[in-house]
Amino acid sequence: MKISIITLGATQEPYLKEGIALYEKRIRHYVPFELIYLNEPRNMKSQPESVLKEHEGKILLSALEKTDQSVLLDVEGKQLDSFAFSAYLQKAMNMGTRNLGFIIGGAFGFSKEVYQEIPERLSLSCMTFSHQLIRLVFLEQLYRAFTIIRGEPYHHT
Repeated sequence: MKISIITLGATQEPYLKEGIALYEKRIRHYVPFELIYLNEPRNMKSQPESVLKEHEGKILLSALEKTDQSVLLDVEGKQLDSFAFSAYLQKAMNMGTRNLGFIIGGAFGFSKEVYQEIPERLSLSCMTFSHQLIRLVFLEQLYRAFTIIRGEPYHHT
């Protein structure tokens, strides 16, 4: 199974880039992995939030052809602990999912169209994180899940 993370815009902060690169390398030890950075809509800063989300939604939906199964990372999604998330990934692998895509939205979340197209949602926390920071947090959780699946000592109970 290949895992893709699809997100809008590049990561700006050097400390986030460094952490993301570290976990990308670790995850590739377990599965093929791709982090897809999509271009953010241009000249949209003065537009209302709903218009921005609509444009971002079109960009995100156009990238979904690369995935068999897509999951939104969304504050309203189902929360899983690390063991349940590792079981979720194991189940996807057992079911023969070829490309599992996790979608990270922009600063204002997702458009109605994205929610309609992708009903499956996971939440990493009730708290709100920046869309750039959540990239690193989620990559760490992916890595942790694979170490749990393999019975490796990274995750301490």
